Amino acid sequence: MSLRNKVTLIGRTGKEVETITFENNQLKASVSLATKENYTNAKGEKVEETQWHNLIAFGKVAEILSKYVKKGQEIAIEGKLTYRSYDDKDGVKRYVTEIRIDELLLLGAKPAEETSGE
Repeated sequence: MSLRNKVTLIGRTGKEVETITFENNQLKASVSLATKENYTNAKGEKVEETQWHNLIAFGKVAEILSKYVKKGQEIAIEGKLTYRSYDDKDGVKRYVTEIRIDELLLLGAKPAEETSGE
């Protein structure tokens, strides 16, 4: 049995999907995903905690993400953690943690359908 870098999340997108097409026509899509966790703290109070995750996708998964996923939509993803760093405009090294999506599943109704009252 081998250990793998594998992440599975279910949550709602926090913004519209952003896409970039590179010179070799490779498509990259990115979006933020909110996951919520509910628990009771030591004082007996119910607490809802939201975590934000940066998602990226390439190729066919990026095409699907950009075409079908809208802000506020519930999705399930499977992928792997990736890390990168870059120097910002002031020369300060910044570190980014992202989840590279391998599989995507659209869940529930579209956000507009949820709020239409029908």
